[in-house]
Amino acid sequence: MPRPRRIAATALIGSGATVSGFYGFLVGEALLARRAIGSSEERPPSPDGVYGDDLPGRTIRVLVIGDSAAVGFGMTTAEATPSAMIGIGLAHVMDAPVEVKCRAVVGAQTSDLMRQIDEVSDWDPDVALIVVGTNDVTHQVAPGTSARLLADAVRRLVAADCEVVVGTTPDLGTVRPIMQPLRAVARRWSRNLARRQTIALVEAGGRAVSLGGLLGTLFTERRDIMFGADNFHPSETGYANMVSVLIPAIAASLREKARSAAYASFAPTSTPRDLMPVRDAAAEASENAGTQVVQDGTPGGGRWATVLRRRRVG
Repeated sequence: MPRPRRIAATALIGSGATVSGFYGFLVGEALLARRAIGSSEERPPSPDGVYGDDLPGRTIRVLVIGDSAAVGFGMTTAEATPSAMIGIGLAHVMDAPVEVKCRAVVGAQTSDLMRQIDEVSDWDPDVALIVVGTNDVTHQVAPGTSARLLADAVRRLVAADCEVVVGTTPDLGTVRPIMQPLRAVARRWSRNLARRQTIALVEAGGRAVSLGGLLGTLFTERRDIMFGADNFHPSETGYANMVSVLIPAIAASLREKARSAAYASFAPTSTPRDLMPVRDAAAEASENAGTQVVQDGTPGGGRWATVLRRRRVG
């Protein structure tokens, strides 16, 4: 009769082999997905410049950093990039000129953000937009490490009196070139990272915008117009959808800063209706596209956040 220890050892070896085999299978699927998606260091023409220079307000400086989603990979004109769309849209919303500088890089990970900020160390932006996380997922960067690096970048910008808006990691589980079961794993990893990003960046003083749903139902049902030629990066219409939830957050952060400066001596008289712990807010944002999560501005409010939900039509 087999000894209990021998049975346990055999079971352990068998389960270890199963895990190793499954991990090897996932690695193989990842390589196939990367081959299907392809890679390129090409980027659109630079969108840097001033938008709405005939408008009356004070010029707003916007820094855009992050990965290919911030660059606008796949676009052939500067006007079709997210940075240019933000410049044009924000100028109309704020009725002021908007100067944009994009230092995002195709293939960038969260660890590259500090270098991108270094490139504009002699330029003082009013607000920074960060879109990053996809490459951390595809390169299996530990979510905790990725979130910590993001928080470091946010703190650096906030310390320089710069508002920060972050579009969190999109849901990679709906990207067609990624096959099952890797797609399910990618969905879990990307959603987990988005939650961790939200907690870390809000506690660091930034404003989070959930982008998860932008690769959800709308992109799945209308992938013919929402995705670009590689079926991984958004098309111009897809980028416009992303920008549509980012501009309100950028405008809100600038207006809140101006309001805080104007009423710095007045204490708030009521508690925000949707105030909740940052972790709960992050969980809700990961399930609802376009949701903003903002740190509670009251003294000692670092662990609390306000959830700003998009109004649903219909």
